[in-house]
Amino acid sequence: MTDVLSFNPKEFLSIVGAGRTLSTYRKNQRLFSQGDTADSVFYIQRGRIKLTVVSERGKEAVIAMLGKDEFCGEGSLSGQSRRMSTATAITESEVMRIEKAAITRVLHEESAFSELFVAHLLARTVRVEEDLIDQLFNSSEKRLARALLLLANFGKEGKPEPIITKVSQETLAEMIGTTRARVSFFMNKFRRLGFISYNGKLEVHSSLLGVILYDQPHIASDRRTSTGRGELTSKPRSSTRPKSGNGSARRK
Repeated sequence: MTDVLSFNPKEFLSIVGAGRTLSTYRKNQRLFSQGDTADSVFYIQRGRIKLTVVSERGKEAVIAMLGKDEFCGEGSLSGQSRRMSTATAITESEVMRIEKAAITRVLHEESAFSELFVAHLLARTVRVEEDLIDQLFNSSEKRLARALLLLANFGKEGKPEPIITKVSQETLAEMIGTTRARVSFFMNKFRRLGFISYNGKLEVHSSLLGVILYDQPHIASDRRTSTGRGELTSKPRSSTRPKSGNGSARRK
């Protein structure tokens, strides 16, 4: 085991070495496909990657949009023998491929890398939970607003970035589980209200946060019930009055 102080996880993820290869993927090129052998993990150095799943009936759904400093294909470390999804570059991307044996070794030997990787897994778990809540309780308008904010890196360190890549309305519809027509309607509405703008690239403004912060769904206790998308409320308690000796109704 090497000296902990001498090991740099970022260096390990950026320099080609034993079990590590760096490749440039052009737009729409696949890193791996659903059903492929799961024998490696990928680390995104630059660009954006889309994860999709196709059902037996041929319906495709976008399950994640990943960017710089994120991993994909980590299911290979949990016993998955086949890829559960397809990873496709949506911009020109530089990605480090790390063979399963190489990343397993460094996870066991280098605590600094283990901490970085666990932090990624925890962040991904939180993101999946947020996506599920979003899908269950929020309207398609709020889901679209959240997707745009995530694509622009709102909530991450640094300033929000313009969405330089041309993300199609079909892709946005697949991400949030609605139709292209609905996405088009809400995109026009957001632009009219000044939440987004087009100037050779799509720019998302912080004012769009108001769309999802207003009437935000809350995690309710078991005594609460859903009253519709984006709203949870408590069940009203039944009002019971003590019965008099002659019954609940006054007799004349």
